Amino acid sequence: MITEIGIAAGDIWHYLDEKGSATLDQLTKGIGKPRELLLMSLGWLAREGHVTLSGPESGYRASLTRR
Repeated sequence: MITEIGIAAGDIWHYLDEKGSATLDQLTKGIGKPRELLLMSLGWLAREGHVTLSGPESGYRASLTRR
């Protein structure tokens, strides 16, 4: 399972690098992986400081953390 989470995290990173930011619904449709898997991967990326999460006023939105 850890491997699947890591692969999905990479997919999220590439998606956000191309699109700039996205909601969870956009990530789910754009990446085509289960929502639960993407949530775990987003949590991992957020904990590692690779993504910034904003919301919830207009739905949670993820974007890459630029250093």
